[in-house]
Amino acid sequence: MLLYVVLSLLILIIILIVPYHLIVHKSGNGKLINKIPGPKAYPILGNLLEFVVPFEELWHVVRGMNEKYYPIYRIWRFSHSVINIRHPDDIEAIIANSKHIEKSLIYRFLQPWFGTGLLTSTGRKWQQRRRILTPAFHFNILTEYSKTFIEHAEGLVNSLKAEGEETVKDIVPLITTVTLSSICETAMGTPVQEDEDFQTKFQFAVHKMGAIVVSRVFHPWLFNDWLYKFTPTFRLQTKVLDILHGFSLKIINIRQQYHDATGGKYLNQFSTDKKNIDGNEVKDSQRKRLSMLDLLIGVSRNTGQIDLAGIREEVDTFIFEGHDTTSMAICFIIQLLAEHKDIQEKARKEIDEILKQNDGEVTITEIQQFAYLDRCIKESLRLYPSVPFMSRKLSEDLQLKNYLLPAGTSVHIHTFDLHRDPNFWPDPLVFDPDRFLPEKIQGRHPFCYLPFSGGPRNCIGQKFAMLELKAIIGLLLHNFYLEAIDRPSETRFLPDLILRPAHPIRVRFVTRRK
Repeated sequence: MLLYVVLSLLILIIILIVPYHLIVHKSGNGKLINKIPGPKAYPILGNLLEFVVPFEELWHVVRGMNEKYYPIYRIWRFSHSVINIRHPDDIEAIIANSKHIEKSLIYRFLQPWFGTGLLTSTGRKWQQRRRILTPAFHFNILTEYSKTFIEHAEGLVNSLKAEGEETVKDIVPLITTVTLSSICETAMGTPVQEDEDFQTKFQFAVHKMGAIVVSRVFHPWLFNDWLYKFTPTFRLQTKVLDILHGFSLKIINIRQQYHDATGGKYLNQFSTDKKNIDGNEVKDSQRKRLSMLDLLIGVSRNTGQIDLAGIREEVDTFIFEGHDTTSMAICFIIQLLAEHKDIQEKARKEIDEILKQNDGEVTITEIQQFAYLDRCIKESLRLYPSVPFMSRKLSEDLQLKNYLLPAGTSVHIHTFDLHRDPNFWPDPLVFDPDRFLPEKIQGRHPFCYLPFSGGPRNCIGQKFAMLELKAIIGLLLHNFYLEAIDRPSETRFLPDLILRPAHPIRVRFVTRRK
């Protein structure tokens, strides 16, 4: 009897799916998609079998397809199609157009974590959040943040020196701890006082949530939220989110209690006094600086444009984007400089000369003069962009260079491969900071380099990130010689939301004798 029921259900599913499959592929939109090259798609399954590989191998599968079908290809997963692009002309047509700001389906899998905050929202809500948050990244506020970046960089230097004349470290957890502390103390106004075990637990939760999202992206049977709730992955996600949301809510509560205790007087100044909007320090016993979180709390209390759930959306988003992407950028820069001793020494010489003029003291003024280090960072972000791909959903039909895409199409933009395209980057695998000399930037396609995305949805915190990168790398070079143990070219990557190595990245720090 049971076998009869199962067979009947299977027959019913086939009867329903086969006509639907034919309708999708024979429709006008389906015909447009199928004009685009790509791997052979099987009936119903599409290209699912291409991705039935061990998890770590997914990275290589995608890289191989991007190379084989350059510059554009389509894949089918059941009845859902995805277009993959890496040519700057096609990328510009999408991300420079304010009509195509909606993120694609895969960002829905981030909503249990980030809600519909700045990263995942669209339309009017995204515009409102962007407008609310923009003042938090004003230059004068970044000047105040730079003091914290320098303090944490100096703390990192001192901790490394305390281990002796030289020490070997896995720099991923080392740097991630620093950037997590920095984002909390600057943008959230709340120093991290958790113990080391909790920070490790939090970082593990971030990594695990990224893996969960990627798993859903590559397994279409997990697309349906109702079915997904019956899976072991959903139960794991619930536990992971308890850690992530618990951390962000604790930070929000600490900051709200602070403003309750001070009668909200600093929030009122933040919303009405231009000096405070520009980031002047609040003079009290706790030496609190006005932050992005203060801005959100002030808007919530003064205008009601955002509620507690909305505040948590942005805190979750910025804690992730402000520490995890930054930490991986720093790790790859350190690794590249450790491997290329000549470039490392040239950057160090510049830093030493600039700091000598200010008796060794580091401020934002000195950091902004690190011109060669700035080029080193940009070149590292070319080779190892923290966010290796992004995705959009087209709001209307769009003509690309060679193909017409129908409205509603999901488009994946592969930044990692874009940055290594030999048509735009001669000898693309060579680490050459002088690619970013002013005279060499002239005439370069404006959309062949997108470490912080581009167009109206570009990264709101890119100046924040560059300032932190230069502060930390600058002080490390000023105090240590870097020696490579694990080479960048040997790095294996995990499929993740950010560019994440599948193994430790070890570097030797040798204290300089001055």
